[in-house]
Amino acid sequence: MKPKYQIILEDIKSDILSGVYSVGVQIPTESALQDKYQVSRQTVRKAILELSNEGFLRSEKGSGTYVSNQYRAKPGGSPNNRTIGVITTYLSDYIFPSIIRGIEGRLNEDNYSLLLASTNNDVAQEKKALEMMLSYGVDGLIVEPTKSNLYNPNIAYYLSFKEQEVPFAMINAYYEELEVPFFCLDDVQSSYLATRELIKNGHTRIGIIAKMDDLQGKYRMKGYIKALGEAKLSFHPELVLAFDTETKQELSVSLKTFLSENRNGLTAIVCYNDEVGLEVVNVCRGLELSVPDDLSIIGQDNSYIAKNANIKLTTLTHPQEQMGRDAADYVIKKLQGKKDLKENTYYQPVLIEGETVKKVR
Repeated sequence: MKPKYQIILEDIKSDILSGVYSVGVQIPTESALQDKYQVSRQTVRKAILELSNEGFLRSEKGSGTYVSNQYRAKPGGSPNNRTIGVITTYLSDYIFPSIIRGIEGRLNEDNYSLLLASTNNDVAQEKKALEMMLSYGVDGLIVEPTKSNLYNPNIAYYLSFKEQEVPFAMINAYYEELEVPFFCLDDVQSSYLATRELIKNGHTRIGIIAKMDDLQGKYRMKGYIKALGEAKLSFHPELVLAFDTETKQELSVSLKTFLSENRNGLTAIVCYNDEVGLEVVNVCRGLELSVPDDLSIIGQDNSYIAKNANIKLTTLTHPQEQMGRDAADYVIKKLQGKKDLKENTYYQPVLIEGETVKKVR
C-alpha cells in the first residue's frame, strides 16, 4: 500500500500535468488537503515539499503554494537537447519494433533524441507515460492510442500538450474525441480485401476473429461486413469471435470452442491480424482440422511472425516502418514551422498470397 503522502503527491502532480492546475495557480491550502485526505499536516507538507523539490510547486510565505513552471525544464537545460516522446502499446513484439525503427531513423537525421514508453494497452500505464512526457518537457510526441475504441480517461493530458503547443501525431489508430493528425493503415479496406479474397475463392460461410477494444478491430469488422454485403452474403453473428486485451490470454481456449461448434459450416476465417491467424492454425492442428483443406485463413499486417512461420500465411500489407518514419517527419516539420502539412494519412493495404486459402466449389 502506498504511503499517504505519496497518494497526495501523485494526485496533485496528475492535476498539474493534466491542466486542472495551470502554472501560477494556487493549489488548495494545507488545511483543505488535510480534510480531503484525512491526514496530518505533516503528511501534507511532506507531499508539498517533494513536489517543490521536483519543480512542480513553489511556496510564498504568508500567501500559499502555487504551481511552478520549473517542472517543464529539461534535464541539463540544454536548448540542443531536442527530444521526441514515443508511446506505443507494446515495444518488443509483433509490428512495433519496425514502427519504432522507422521513427528512430527519421529522428536521427535531424539529431533528435527518442524518449520511449509503452502502455501494454492499459490506460493507467498510458497516464504514467503521458505524465512522464509532460514532466520531461518533450518537444513533440508520437502516440499509438491505448484501447482506442473505448472512452479514454486521459484526454486531458493530450489537451495539455495542445495548450502548450507541443506537436503530436497518432499512429495505427486515433481517439475519435480528438482532432489530431494520424497515420493509419486503411483497416476497413484491409479486412474488406481479405473477405473479398475468400469470397472470390468460393467461400460463403466466412467467420471473423475481431479485437474490439481497439479502433483497428472496429474498422476491420466494418470491412468484413462491407464485403459480405456487396456479395449479398448473410452476416451470421455466431461466426464472429470477439476478444479484447483482457481476454487475449484465453484466446486459444475460445478458439477451440468456436471452431468445434462451427466446424460443420465454417469454411474460412478473416483474422484480426497475423498473430491471431497463426493461433488459429495452431488450434486447428489440435482439432485435426487441415489448413487450408478444411479451413481457409487470412491474417493481416504482413508481420515478421507471418514471414517466419512454418506455414506461409495469406495476409495484407502494413506500412510499419514507413508509418513510423512519416509520423516522425510530420512532428519534426511542425517543430520547424512548416505549414500546410498533410495531417491524416491512410495507407492502402495489398493482398499477399500465401498457402492458407483454398478455392472451394
